[in-house]
This record gives sequence, C-alpha cells and structure tokens, in this order.
Amino acid sequence: MVRKVKRYENGFILDPVVLSPKATVGEAKDLKAKWGFGGFPVTENGTLRSRLVGIVTTRDIQFHPNLDDSVTAIMSTDLVTAPAGTTLAEANDVLRSSKKGKLPIVDENGNLVSLLSRSDLMKNLHYPLASKLPASKQLICAAAIGTREEDKYRLKLLVEAGLDIVILDSSQGNSLYQIEMIKYVKKTYPEIDVIGGNVVTRDQAAALIAAGVDGLRIGMGSGSACITQEVMAVGRPQALSVRRVSHFAARFGVPCIADGGIQNVGHIVKGLAMGATTVMMGGLLAGTTESPGEYFVSNEGQLVKAYRGMGSIAAMEDKKAGAGSKDTKASNAGTARYFSEKDRVLVAQGVAGSVLDRGSVTKFIPYLVAGIQHSLQDIGVNSLQSLHEGVNKGTVRFEVRSASAMAEGNVHGLHSYDKKLYS
Repeated sequence: MVRKVKRYENGFILDPVVLSPKATVGEAKDLKAKWGFGGFPVTENGTLRSRLVGIVTTRDIQFHPNLDDSVTAIMSTDLVTAPAGTTLAEANDVLRSSKKGKLPIVDENGNLVSLLSRSDLMKNLHYPLASKLPASKQLICAAAIGTREEDKYRLKLLVEAGLDIVILDSSQGNSLYQIEMIKYVKKTYPEIDVIGGNVVTRDQAAALIAAGVDGLRIGMGSGSACITQEVMAVGRPQALSVRRVSHFAARFGVPCIADGGIQNVGHIVKGLAMGATTVMMGGLLAGTTESPGEYFVSNEGQLVKAYRGMGSIAAMEDKKAGAGSKDTKASNAGTARYFSEKDRVLVAQGVAGSVLDRGSVTKFIPYLVAGIQHSLQDIGVNSLQSLHEGVNKGTVRFEVRSASAMAEGNVHGLHSYDKKLYS
C-alpha cells in the first residue's frame, strides 16, 4: 500500500517500472493490474540506466490477443525524450506539447535515467492541495505500527517502501514499549517523523516529547466504537484532554491530533479550537464508499456499512489469529493496540456495529472542508493560527450551555423536517 501511494503521483519518476525486451504482453498486463498504471519503458537490460528502446502503453496491451508475444512486437518506438538535466518545469512543457503520455529522460548515451508522466500533470491539476514532498512531488504517506519488538521489522519494510511518517498505535501511549520505540525510530530512521499516543494528560505527553516524538494523538475512550471509559473506568473527556495536552505540547512545538469523538463539522471545529492542529476521524468516514467494510441493508431499510472498533472482541480475535480484517477502521494484524490481544482471556474495549452510508469521500470531504470554512467565518477568524491565537487571548471564548440552550440551538418547533447535511 505504501508503494502504491508513493507511485501514485511524482515529479520525475526516479524508479520507474522498467521492462526487458524479453518480457511478454502477459507480464505487462500483470504489472498494470498490480500498480494501476500501464505505461512501462523498455530498455536493453530491463533496468534503469540502460539504453531506452521503446515504451509499452495501456493502448498497446489492451486488446492484444496473444499474451505470450514479446513486448517488442507492440511497443512504441517513436519516442519524444528530454535530456538529463532538464528541469521539471521544462520537462512538463515538453510533455504538454508532445501530446504523449510519457516523457523519458535520457543521458547523452540514450540511457534511461528517469520518467515523467502526463497523468501526474493531471493529478496535480485536479488535486492542487494534496500533501506532497517538495523534492520528489510524491504524496506524503504514513502507516501505523505497534510497539513490540516484531514491529521493528515491519517498520524496516515500510521505510524501504518509502514511508514518511510512522504512527505508534497504542490505546495508552505513555508506556515503556512506546518510549523505547520512539527512541529506536529517531535513532535508526532520523528522517522519519513519529506520531506517538494516545495520551490525555500533560505527564503522558511530557514523556513522549522527551523521547523525541514529532506529533501526538490525543484521546482515550472517546471514539464512537470505544467503551474503554465504561469498561475500564479509565480515560478523560476529549475536550479537556485536547485543551490541556495541546496547550502543553505547543510550548515544545509539537503539533497534536484530536483523535475520537468527531461526529460532525462542529466537533472538528471544537477540536481545533481546543488547540489541536488536525483531527482523526474513524466513524465519520467509515460509511464512505472508499472505506473498508461490507454494505448491507438494516432492519429499517437503510443502507449501512459494517464498522467495528479495534478494541472489539471480533477485531482482537482476528489479530490473535494473525488475520487482518477487511472491515475495521485500521486493519493491522501486527498492532497490539490494547496490550491484551495475545491474552488467553480477551477484554473488549470496543464494539462492532454499523454506520450509515455517506457516499463517496470525493463529495463528503469537500462538505467537511466547506463547513469548517463557514464556521471560522462565523467565529471571525481567517486561519487555524488565528483561531488558536484568539482562544489563547480570550477573543474567542467558550461558554457553558444549559440543557435548554442546547435544545434551543437544535431543530425545534417543527412538525417534521428533513435533515440533509450536504449534496
């Protein structure tokens, strides 16, 4: 998955998938199915920095009947190339004017050194706000691991695949396991950012900050599918946790994520107002088309999707058996999040259930973004930094609301209504 993310968008593709002249059409089709793209340069040795002889495109292999034919029988040899040393802006201009799908970059001997793709130009046009590395123009990619010894090997493979950020996934982040893992990651892979957690107190945060963490996740027992506070009598109200921890972490320049309890746009704004830099959403995105899980129709006739917390018995039994789950919000067989997945007796800290269908994230995420923008406009601030400064200075204030005030602030006095949040 990390490799797919890192290959999804590029500037210069420095490690393109290269075919040998001996490769078959069937092999090219298999590579397309694996990576999701179908344009492959063909070089004499089948490697980078070997003489370029042609390019195989999706159109070349799409309807070719004989899968055993060599790619040399179908590849395009009428190539437009650019010399090594060409800047990204110059190469993009050549690619636009050539009307080709790919632009190989070759050295003075005709050896392939990198590749430029028209699809990357289109992705940059359609998704200009995507978080990318400034040098490679690749998407930033994060992945979660546990805090056990075996997770060090998983981390090694993730880093080799191009990982940028690692999230240490634990229900109680202030443990010896996590502190030692933070130190190990920062020493072994200093270029990787580490997000630690979860924490809900300043003391917990202080231990992880001292260990070298780059970001914190805040929240214990506040998730929609979490029952830690009920079962364990351990946890803390989310608003208080975010305010106390983020205010403390800001003194050290460590950003925080409000993790849990996000049910609507208003909750996102509240989390940001309390001091968080961003929020993590599980249940709110679990009903989208792109999220894992099976659709089914509820007894009320509504389209819903299966969703379960990582602390549920079903999820922990999957992890105990060593099998990943396709309907959890974080399918990760290697993560011992609740420290009890390997115990003989499992103690649930989450539930399994279902969430209403929300459609595609391509419509739902813009709704959330627009909602946050309108909320900040109503507050009277024009940026997240201004919001944080207003809260700290007291120009943006919080008030206690009575039950009557909460009823007044909701829909009331109507015989019936249709509550449609976005279209």
